[in-house]
Amino acid sequence: MSKIRIIIKDKIINAELFDTDCAKKIFEALPIESSINEWGEEFYFTIPVSYGNDNTSTRKVKVGDIGYWPPGNALCIFFGPTPMSTSNDPVPASEVNIVGRITDDPEVFKGLRGIKKILIEKL
Repeated sequence: MSKIRIIIKDKIINAELFDTDCAKKIFEALPIESSINEWGEEFYFTIPVSYGNDNTSTRKVKVGDIGYWPPGNALCIFFGPTPMSTSNDPVPASEVNIVGRITDDPEVFKGLRGIKKILIEKL
C-alpha cells in the first residue's frame, strides 16, 4: 500500500492507495491538483489517469473508500450517502475501481463541502 495525503484548504487527511494496477497508476501521477465536484456526500474530481474497469469494480462502497470512476477519469472520495443511496452507505453513479481508503476519520470531509480545490500528494 502507498501512503498519500489529501489537502483541502487547511485540512490534511491521510489515506492509502492499494496495490492494484489502477491504484499504482494513480500513485505514479501524483501530485494531482483538481477541482472538486460534489454528489451528495461524495467528492469526485478529474485526474490525469485513464484506466478501465478492473476486478475491484463495484457499486458497493463504504464510507471512507476511494474509488476510480472510469467514465469520468475521476477519483471519488465517499464520506456518506449519495443521491442513489437507500441507506447511510454511499452508492456511486456507476461502478468504480476500489483503489484506496481514508485512514483518518472520513467525517472531516463533511465540513469541507463547498471548497473547490483539492491536492493529493505522496507521503
